[in-house]
Amino acid sequence: MVMDEPLDFEEEDDPLFPAPRPTKRKKVIGLDDLLLDYFGTGKDLRKVKAAKTKHGPMGHDSDEEDKKGREDEICKIFEDCEEKAKGLDARDDVTPWGQQIFGCQKASSNLSDMGVENCQLLLSFCASEHLGFDLEIQQGEGFLEGMLMDGWLLKLVHIGGSVEDSIASWTLTKLLYSSNKKLQVSATDFWDSILSLDEDDKLLINLGYFPSYSVLKCSILSYGYLFENPGTKASTSESATADSSDAGPPHNIIAWLRVVSACCKIRKVCSIFSASEAEELLVIVISLFLDRGLEGLLIILGDCLNSLVLYFDTSEWESSCVMVAESIAKRVSMDLNCLRIVDCITGTNKRSKFLRSQLALQLLKINFGLKVGNVEKILKLVTSINVKEKECDFFRLYVYLVLMDNLLFSSDAFRDKTKIVDTWCNYLRNCSTQIACTNWGFYAPKVRNKASYLLQGAIFKKTGGDGNVSAW
Repeated sequence: MVMDEPLDFEEEDDPLFPAPRPTKRKKVIGLDDLLLDYFGTGKDLRKVKAAKTKHGPMGHDSDEEDKKGREDEICKIFEDCEEKAKGLDARDDVTPWGQQIFGCQKASSNLSDMGVENCQLLLSFCASEHLGFDLEIQQGEGFLEGMLMDGWLLKLVHIGGSVEDSIASWTLTKLLYSSNKKLQVSATDFWDSILSLDEDDKLLINLGYFPSYSVLKCSILSYGYLFENPGTKASTSESATADSSDAGPPHNIIAWLRVVSACCKIRKVCSIFSASEAEELLVIVISLFLDRGLEGLLIILGDCLNSLVLYFDTSEWESSCVMVAESIAKRVSMDLNCLRIVDCITGTNKRSKFLRSQLALQLLKINFGLKVGNVEKILKLVTSINVKEKECDFFRLYVYLVLMDNLLFSSDAFRDKTKIVDTWCNYLRNCSTQIACTNWGFYAPKVRNKASYLLQGAIFKKTGGDGNVSAW
């Protein structure tokens, strides 16, 4: 016996532990494997049907014919499903929201010949003998730029309590057109400060020059603003500016928004814009929400929008709101862009809610070709859409549902009209129940889910709750 070999009892199985059962290997057969086996290995029912021969007595032939009939029926069902699947895949998806608001930017001629060298502040520095250096008039603008960026110009203005018109005009031009980021931000902070009010709602600085509508409008047009002309579908004009390096959101748009907002906040002291001018500025600011390049500026855009909404007098607001809503509705198509433009008005004050409701009304009115914005007639047209019809355009219905909900519940104008609210709730209930779960038509599931969601919100608001149902 070799010493290294195991003993006899060591080779025996331990009786206390049962022997492990042999593992069974399971093969998972997926649907793809079955289809490959069905079509690739000759098991296609159509191939089997063609290859089989008749054998046996007449009774067996009858069974064989029944089997062939069932096979033909299965093949037909399969082919129908295949055609429907191809039809779903062939549809065009809805383009995402977004319009090209800015095109090619133009070089401004306002940066030259500013005349700032004749300002009293600069002349006083040139004539001073206590500076310790000689300052020439030709170096004046560069000297002022340094003072502006270092904050000394603002400190001198606060000490003196006033701003010369030439200095105010020069800093505004730098704010609107300068490509120097630091200079642009410093000019914006300068104007934010001199347009601030004290505790008595009075300007901290005596100011004779204010940013006018014409100056602001000229600057936004030089940025390449395209939303001005009615019917401009900026999303279809991308090829015109695709090859230009100057296309896209301008670098000075943040400064432009901030100075517009600052001008609106001093309405109690000085009405810089007329009602019609404020309307056009409001249309411009709302349209900027459609530019995907400005998504990072939603807070600044929202602040400017809210400042413009609150700028109007109480007597002006209702008519101005309708004018703004009509102007925007003529320029926005009935797709996800119109939902985006309604949803961007997020203010919780009564004016913002009324603007959102009016914008939804004007969009629906233009879509249905109505000259008068009759809510009852629009409601009748929307609720007449039968979701059971095969030709039902579920995407357009989805847009209608969101706009109607904003029209009826953004403001309090229709909350007490029980008949209108009940009609709308009944239609939402029909949309949520009459669209089958097996209906996978384009946007059909989204309409069903959105209708169910809006119905819950409508019932909550009807019972006295408050809150806004988002359009997204």
